[in-house]
Amino acid sequence: MSVTDAAIEKIRELIITGELSPGDRLAPEQDLAAMLGISRSSLREAVKALSQAKVLDVRRGDGTYITSLSPNLLLSGLSFAVDLVRDQTLHEVFEVRRLLEPAATALAATRVTDAQIEGLRRSLELMRATDDPEEMVHRDVEFHAQVVAASGNETLCSIVAAISARALRARIWRASIAGVKSLTLVQHAAIVDALEERDAALASSAATLHLSASQKWFRELEHPETVAAAESDGGLAPSYIG
Repeated sequence: MSVTDAAIEKIRELIITGELSPGDRLAPEQDLAAMLGISRSSLREAVKALSQAKVLDVRRGDGTYITSLSPNLLLSGLSFAVDLVRDQTLHEVFEVRRLLEPAATALAATRVTDAQIEGLRRSLELMRATDDPEEMVHRDVEFHAQVVAASGNETLCSIVAAISARALRARIWRASIAGVKSLTLVQHAAIVDALEERDAALASSAATLHLSASQKWFRELEHPETVAAAESDGGLAPSYIG
């Protein structure tokens, strides 16, 4: 382990043990370096790395502070990392969405408010009113974010948002396909209906059906020979925006 990594680990331990809390100001550089038993240059490298990770907030002329450590802040780099996933492993991103979002939707069914249901209904209307593929996908992403937000789990929201963004370009392309819009609206309406009933099992099933169609579409895109065979047998299911 490098000296800088060791310094990062020591600061991390101070946060984990509660010696440093969100909003706390770190001791002056010279004092903190002496306390951690490292050089000031190593400390600066550690502080730089932790500030990039949104753990520390360096304020010029004021000092260095522990951030809020909120999930949406700490996990903000996840979206960047997921964006770098190669197309060969993009199917794994779809798999993760299919695992997480139905569970999030089920949780949302137990916590969703009437106001959030109304917001989801408005999102459906906005999707129904547009014929622009990019706006359609924007509304689609917004809809899914609202569903997960209704779970009340900020960490889950941050993770799902980062993963969902990875397939955005493919979703825009799909939105331009004839018939996809109406099918997407039907699937989304089923999710909202289940949420309004506060039925966790039904909400999970509706989300699973919706996301499984997206995953199937991607597999078909990866293996066009499968598409041809399925079409000849009449077994190719319609695609959804997701």
